[in-house]
This record gives sequence, structure tokens and C-alpha cells, in this order.
Amino acid sequence: MAEKMSLAQIMSIEHEAERVDLIYRHVFHEEGRLSRSQAARVEFLTTIRMVEKDLKPGSRILDLGAGTGAYSLYLAGKGHAVSAVELAGRNVRIMRERAAEQNVQIDIHHASALDLSQFNDERFDAVLLMGPLYHLSQEGDRALCLKEARRVLKAGGLLFAAFINHDMIPYTESACDPAWFEGDTYYHASLRVRDEPFVFFTLEECRAMLRSGGFEIREEVTSDGLSELMADTINAMSEAAYAQYLRWHFYMCGQPGFLSAGNHLLFRAVKA
Repeated sequence: MAEKMSLAQIMSIEHEAERVDLIYRHVFHEEGRLSRSQAARVEFLTTIRMVEKDLKPGSRILDLGAGTGAYSLYLAGKGHAVSAVELAGRNVRIMRERAAEQNVQIDIHHASALDLSQFNDERFDAVLLMGPLYHLSQEGDRALCLKEARRVLKAGGLLFAAFINHDMIPYTESACDPAWFEGDTYYHASLRVRDEPFVFFTLEECRAMLRSGGFEIREEVTSDGLSELMADTINAMSEAAYAQYLRWHFYMCGQPGFLSAGNHLLFRAVKA
């Protein structure tokens, strides 16, 4: 068995594809992230609620950075034609196993979101971009990722893009570690968080990136809201209380004053 690598060892690797693959092999196990608890499911349920709003039956969907297939499996199970692209080999293996177990058809590619040459122009009704933009450390690569996503979208097609919210990181990190503000994982003068192990963006930076990529933003929410800070409370809720909490979250998650109060930002945009 290969020796387990630390996050510090992995982050020292310059090659981006290798680094991402090792992150999901040794540090973060994606398969339970969106389903392991009531608090964890908030992000998944919010995302699905937004995605399903405008989808027509049998839509062609591309899931870029599909992880272990949480969204691909769900949408394929609803009868949509789903193609999934994932860079991390471990995630691809798990997604294929899950698709076989659930007897759903997904066109799975072990590939990079930066090269979608296997897909024709204007092939898809919708593209999900749930992870690549906060893994790609170079601005040029993020621009290329959006360019490829836009190329394979039909005219008027929908893009669903997720980001990790820079401005919430100090709250969630210091909630776990009271000494976090004394540490070196952010620049003390500018208050900018270091982009490790992910790349973090402010709300305005997300908007600018999507607009410069040729997309018109139609909706923006915080997909997880306060679910990480309130995880213990949410997980202790009864089924009835949790249902009402979700109703409240769905009401609040798109309120302008609440957008920066979650770890994940989610945008629904149209190919301009």
C-alpha cells in the first residue's frame, strides 16, 4: 500500500493535475461530503433545487469536476442524459462503481475540465461546474475552463458554477481553531486568505469571472449557508425541524445580505 501523503507534501507538487488527484486520494474523500449528515445535505439539496428549476425532461447535462458523481447519479436517475468529467482517479473509480450499483447510465470521462475536445460545440443544455474553478490556481486556466464550458453549451444554455467563498473562511476556520488568527494561513496585513488547499474568491470576484467568461448571471445563492458553523445543531434536529430549517435556508440563501454568509457560492448563468 502506498504511503499516505500529508496535505503539505501534496501542496508542494507543482503539476496541478497530479496535485488534485493526490488531494482526493490521500486527504479529502469526496464520496460522503454531500450526504454524510443533515448539515452536509444542505448544499446538495440547494444545488439540485436550483438546477432542476429550468431543466426540461431528457436534458443533456455535462458535469465538470463530477467528484464521485453525487449530481451525475441523481440527474441520470431522473432521466437526463449525463456526461461526467473528473480528474481524480479515485473519484472516477467510485463513480463508475456507484453507477453500476444503481443501474444508471452516465458517460464517464477520466479527463480534465480544461480540454473537452471529446465533445462537439453546443452539445449540452446545461453544464455543472461544481469544483474546477476552486482547484485551478492559474487565472488563465480558469478562463480556459469557462471557455470550454461555454463552447459545449447550446445557445441560451445554463451554467451552474460553484465557488468557495473567501470571506467566510476565517469564521469557519477559527470556529475549529481559536488560534487560527494568530497563524500564517492568511496575510495579516491584507486579510487575504492563502489559496491552500483550494482557491478562494469573494462574491465580486466570482461575478467578474463569470461575466468575463461570456455568461449572464441569472441567480446567485449560498448553497450551504450556515450549515458548517451550525452543523451540530442541524444534525440534532428532528425530521420535522430539519424540513422547516430547509424552508428557511431556501428563503434566505439568495438574499443579497446573506450571500457571503456561507462557504459555497452557487451561480446560475446563461450563455450570453
